[in-house]
Amino acid sequence: MGRHIMVQGTSSGSGKSTLVTALCRILSDMGYKVAPFKSQNMSRYSYTIKDGHILCEISSAQAVQAAAARCQITTKLNPIMLKPKGDGTSAVYVDGTPYDTMHYTKYYKEFALHDGLDAASRSLEYLMQNYDMVVLEGAGSPAEINLAEYDIANMRMAHMADDASVVLACDIDRGGAFASLAGTMSLLKPDDASMVRGFLLNKFRGERHILEPGCNMIRGMTGIPVVGVVPILDMSGLPDEDSLDRRDGAPVWDSDGVPAHIDDAIDRLAKDVKSNVDMDAILGMINGAQSQSAGKEVGFA
Repeated sequence: MGRHIMVQGTSSGSGKSTLVTALCRILSDMGYKVAPFKSQNMSRYSYTIKDGHILCEISSAQAVQAAAARCQITTKLNPIMLKPKGDGTSAVYVDGTPYDTMHYTKYYKEFALHDGLDAASRSLEYLMQNYDMVVLEGAGSPAEINLAEYDIANMRMAHMADDASVVLACDIDRGGAFASLAGTMSLLKPDDASMVRGFLLNKFRGERHILEPGCNMIRGMTGIPVVGVVPILDMSGLPDEDSLDRRDGAPVWDSDGVPAHIDDAIDRLAKDVKSNVDMDAILGMINGAQSQSAGKEVGFA
C-alpha cells in the first residue's frame, strides 16, 4: 500500500479541489514532501508555466494546490487539461501544450485510453518517485457507469497510485448526500469499492449532531465511516474548482511567486478543514490502515 490518498466525489462541484488544496497544506505543514495530481481536468481557467522558451498551461486549481503543497508547479500535476468550447467539444492540452480539439466521442474512443492514459501514467509515476506522498483528485464521479470504460481520472488512477485510499466527498448542501454516497458505492465494481475508506460530507449548514443517525446508517450499510463534516467555507482569493462554477477566474499569480493573500487564504482553508476532519483517520488511510473510529473529531462521539 503506497503513501498516497485520493479525493473523489459523488458529482462535479462536490468540493474535491478545495479538499485536496487543504490536505496538501496540512500534510506539508506536518513535514511531508507532497504533490497534488489530477490526471484530467476540465476547466475554463488555466495557469501558464514557462518551460524554457515554451509556454505551457495547466488548470489554475492544480497551481493553487501546488502552492498549498509548497511543491514545484509543473505540467505533471495536471497532464491533461480540457478547455470546453461548446457543442460537446473541448480544446485538449497534453503536458501543457495544445494537442487537438475533440468532440467528447473522439476523446473517449480514440484518446482517453491511448495517448491520454500514457500521459497520465507517466506524470503520476514521476510524482510518486519524487514525493513522499501524492494527493490525487478525481473528476466528476467514479460511478458514471456509461463512461466507466474510458475513465482515466478516478479509480484507474487510484489503482495506479499503489492502490491509494479513496475519500469519497459529497455536497450535502445540494441534498441527497446519503443517497449519493450509497448509490455511488452500489455502482462501483467490488475492487473499486474496496478502495473507498472514508466518506466526507462537504458544504454543510447547521448543527452536526443532526447528521448522526444518517452517518451511523450509511456506515451500517457500507462499512465505511464518515471521517469529516466540512461547513461551507469562505473561498475568496482562491480560483474556481472546475468548469461548473461561475465565479470570474484568472491566473492566480506570476513568476514572482505566490502572493501573500493567496498563501494566507490557503492557510485559513487548511485550518478550517483540519478542524472538521478526522486527520488521524486520514493518516491511517495514507499508511494503509482503515479507520475503525468514525466521528471522534467531527462531533459524533
